This record gives sequence, structure tokens and C-alpha cells, in this order.
Amino acid sequence: MKDGFVKCAVASASVRVADTMYNTASIISLMRSAVQQGVRLLVLPELVTTAYTCADLFLQKSLQKGAVDAIANVVDESRNSDLLVVFGSLIPLHGRLYNCAVVVQSGRILGLVPKQHLPNYLEYYEKRWFKVPSDGNIAVEFLGQSTYFGTRLLFTCTNLPELVVACEICEDLWVPRSPSTDHAVAGATVITNCSASDEFVGKEEYRRSLVKTQSGRLICAYLYSDAGEGESTTDLVFSPHNLIFEDGHSLGEQREQSDTLLITEIDVQKLALERIRRQSFGYDDNMYQRIPFTLEERECTLTRKIDRNPFVPSDAQTMTARCEKILTLQSLGLKKRLEHTKVKQVIVGLSGGLDSTLALLVCVRAFDALKLPRSGILAVTMPGFGTTKRTKGNATKLAKALDVAFTTISISKAVGQHFKDIGHDPAVADVTYENSQARERTQVLMDLANKRGALVIGTGDLSELALGWATYNGDHMSMYGVNASVPKTLVKHLVSYIAQISDPSLKKVLLDIVDTPVSPELLPAKHDGTISQVTEDLVGPYELHDFFLYQVVRFGYSPSKVYRLAQYAFTGIYEPAFILGWLKIFYRRFFSQQFKRSCLPDGPRIGSVSLSPRGDWRMSSDSSVALWQQELETLAN
Repeated sequence: MKDGFVKCAVASASVRVADTMYNTASIISLMRSAVQQGVRLLVLPELVTTAYTCADLFLQKSLQKGAVDAIANVVDESRNSDLLVVFGSLIPLHGRLYNCAVVVQSGRILGLVPKQHLPNYLEYYEKRWFKVPSDGNIAVEFLGQSTYFGTRLLFTCTNLPELVVACEICEDLWVPRSPSTDHAVAGATVITNCSASDEFVGKEEYRRSLVKTQSGRLICAYLYSDAGEGESTTDLVFSPHNLIFEDGHSLGEQREQSDTLLITEIDVQKLALERIRRQSFGYDDNMYQRIPFTLEERECTLTRKIDRNPFVPSDAQTMTARCEKILTLQSLGLKKRLEHTKVKQVIVGLSGGLDSTLALLVCVRAFDALKLPRSGILAVTMPGFGTTKRTKGNATKLAKALDVAFTTISISKAVGQHFKDIGHDPAVADVTYENSQARERTQVLMDLANKRGALVIGTGDLSELALGWATYNGDHMSMYGVNASVPKTLVKHLVSYIAQISDPSLKKVLLDIVDTPVSPELLPAKHDGTISQVTEDLVGPYELHDFFLYQVVRFGYSPSKVYRLAQYAFTGIYEPAFILGWLKIFYRRFFSQQFKRSCLPDGPRIGSVSLSPRGDWRMSSDSSVALWQQELETLAN
């Protein structure tokens, strides 16, 4: 339960039609298995106590009594743990029969939730046996316990308030306005669905789509438990299809397996934080009854997938589509700026590194879309004290391969004169030594732009903005920053993608740029002419910082949760102490460097994480990091 993680499971219990004793044994077996594996919430199918396909046998007193006896046995079994169990059963109540989800924990019947939408078409005849409930809740006595029966029940965990469970049953999901919509708006973060959905060609895909879409729309975890093959009878075929989705993302799927738990961890803290961000939930609960329950606080071992590179898709097909989409968005943004300003020329400082390469590629796309000659793109390489033969050579080759205008302007003499003007010893390679070069390069680009009536295109990326790894009013500034929303881990993939679809000469130089260490090249090269200033040696691995950035900005997680997730994601790659060290640096730099982000140039938003002060991220430049540092220090101990 720490950090909002709750281990949950769905399963298709083996059933025999109308054999409540056999079905009860299946339910209890799954409960015991769930307890042994540390599950806190278990969801089982619709009418699992009797089987869904009993038809007119539902009207038989013997089957009704058998279902009630089954519930009593489940309640008795539940006394052995605090497992929260949601399962389907018929409920005879006040002279009527209802198709219900029964919620049980620790010997208590927490509530009875009736199915609201009874299908009565094609193969379904539920209104023949069951009653459509009235909207609302009533207090009832059932099996000697006082409980609630109703359509608006929220089961709320007292010691994990983000865990709020609500129930719907099968058809409730398939109608135009599902009950889960109201449940979620009222505060439910977890929707359970006890279902008995028969199988035919194409239904599996549609079912998955429904669950995925509903979990995304409602920013909830959706636990869907389907009936097993034991339900198959007469003209109907059932095949288990269990699903667990969280905010539109699949956490697990199970097909054609009965009596096997599909287990994962849902993150209700993440869901609650996302809802706070959206401000569309938790205000309409006047008709709801909140029923408290408590779970013993235990460590939840993670088994769910945590993306090591959250900005980078893991499969090749998705990666290709993502790269093409990002490049399109970048070029469309620049295209609009050029159209609006009626400017037909751009200036790009081309270093031979990844970021400036990507910026130049985006410029080429925008110019091609506008049917402007590429000669209007001026790539400027500005060798300084740390420029290597490799990067300068790649800049030259790249400009030639792309058929853009190209020029070389050395900044060494200008910076040397500047050192004399401000009285700086050029033998002291400090921050003044480095930033003087960065600002000189920006001045050259800006003045060239004025001379040619052009726009200076920024090359800095999202990761650099997060860490403040940019010279204020140097490479930090431009007239339009095309890479502002692209993290460093993604830049390499974008350049690699262009390489794979390019002719051999362009592909060769692009791949060499991809293999070049990331560096601002502001310090003199080594004696052998290779890069001496490797960025990741100074600020840490970008894959770690991008991971931190995603968890902190996208979800608002605390330092302890970010650290926990990073340890899990990078197991076997980085030691915990190494991760913690760079996490401290990330927070320190992220807070201290906000002033650079507060005055960023415009740039296209391309993903769910952006640091634009006009859009996704608004933060005071003088915010204190003390609270976050305090938590980080407790982790070190």
C-alpha cells in the first residue's frame, strides 16, 4: 500500500451451471490463492455463485437458497484475512430477485450493488428473472448483518483514502451512460466489473476497447472479471477474458484461463493526483453512501512494468510512428511561425551534436512543406576552444547532405578579445570561460538573423531545460525553440529514425552524430583531439534524469516514490546509492534553474510533459527545494 500501490487480481472461477456447492469451492479456492500471493482486492465474475446461464432455474427456491448459502460461506472464509472480495450473485430481497455484486471483507458484507442495466435482447433475457433496481441506496438486513443495498455505494479505504472502489456489472459498461461514470465523478478510483460476457468473433477486441476507453475517460483503474468456459451451454460459448486497465493503459490481460489469478498492482495515488490536475472529479457525491473498510498496511512488491525510458516506446512499430508524429509536430509549429512572420530564412547554430542536428532536420521539413528553397536555411558552425575535428566535420557533412546554406565563423578571437575586455585569464577554464563562448555564439546567430531577415532556431531540448543545462541568454535563447519539448533520450531516436529513411550519405553522418558523446564542447579537447567535456559525466545519465523528470512533472510523485520506481526500473543497471545521488542533483537543479524556464522562447508542445511557462508548467523562480531535500535526506538514512 506504500506510495498508493494496491495489489489486485481478477479471475474466472470454474463453475458448473446451477451447482452452487461446486462454485463456492471455486470461489474460496481463488480467495485463498489471492491471500497467499498478497492480493488486497479480488474481483470474480457475474453470478459466479450459481453460474450466469441458469435461465429459469433462477426462479427455483432451491437455487436461490443455494446462492445465499454460497454467500454465507464466502463471508465465513473472509474472516481469515482482510482481502476485499467482489463477486457476482443473485440476491433475493423484498420479494424480488436482483443480479448483484457482493462486496465482502473480514466477515462483513460491506454492500450489495445491483445491476442497473439488464440486457433483454438477442441471447439475453435477464428481465425475465431479475428486477431493475431503483436509483439510490437503502439499509437492509442480509444474512443477519446490517448492510447497504444500492446503486450508489462507494467503498472507501480508511488508511488509503485514494482507494475508493465502486461496482458495475457486465452490461452496465456497454450502455451509453455507464454507472461507472457517476461513480468516478463521485470519487471512485477503482471500478470493478463482475461480468459474464459470451464470446463470438470480434467481441474480444470490442470488450478490450470498452475497458481501455472507460479507464482512460474516468482516470480510474478498471478491473474486469469475465465468466469462464463452464458457463458454455446450449447456443452460447463463454471463454475467459480478464482485463486490468489503469488510466487507459493495460496492466494485464488474461484469455482462456479459468481458476488462475491475473495479478498486478494499481497505483491509486497516481490516479488521485491526475484527477486533482484535471479538476473534473469528486464533486458530485450527494446521493452516494461511503462505506469504510481498512486494509492492513503491508509492503507491496512491484511486479507491474515500469518503463525505464518513459518517453521512448519499447516496440519498433510504435517507435517509428511516434518519431514521425513528433517530427511532424515540430515542423508544423515552425511552419506556422514562418507563415505568420512571413520570414523565409532561418539560422541554426550547427555544432555536429544531436540537438542541433535535430533542429536542422526539422527546419528542412518545414521548408519543404512550405516549398521554400533549402538555401534559405543557414547552418552556422562556430568552432571555439573545445570544438573537435569530429563534430566540426560532421556539421560540414550534414549541411552538405541536406543541401542547406553553410558557413563557418570561428569565435576564438572574439572570445579572446572579450576576455581582455572583462579582465578574465583565459587559462582559467571556469564558468566565465565556458559561458562567454556560448553567449558569443548566440550573438553571432542573432546578428546574422538581423542581417538576413531570418529567425534564429533554438536547439536546446527538454532535458537540458529541466536541469538548467544552458547558458542564460546564450544557447538558452532563440526566436523559436523547436526541441523545447523533446527529452534527450528521445532526440537520439528521432535522429536515428531519420537516418534509417535517408540516402546512404546522409545516413552515415547521422549515425556518427548519434554515436558522438553529448557535449557542449566548451573546454579544450584532449591531446588526441577527442571530446574532453562529456555532459553525462557532469550532470549524470540522461536516462535517469528523463525518468525523474517524467515522474515528477507528469505525475507529481514525491522524492521517495520517484526513488522507489527508479530502483525498480533500473535494477541491475544502477546501484541505489548512484540513483539517489543523481536524484538529489536533479531536484536541486530543477528548483534552482526555474528562472531560465520562466522566460523561454516559444516552442511546439509535442508530448504530455512540457516546461513552457505559458502552458504546462508554472512555477515560481524562487521556490524553495527544502521540503523535497528533507525527504531525500531521510532516504539516504
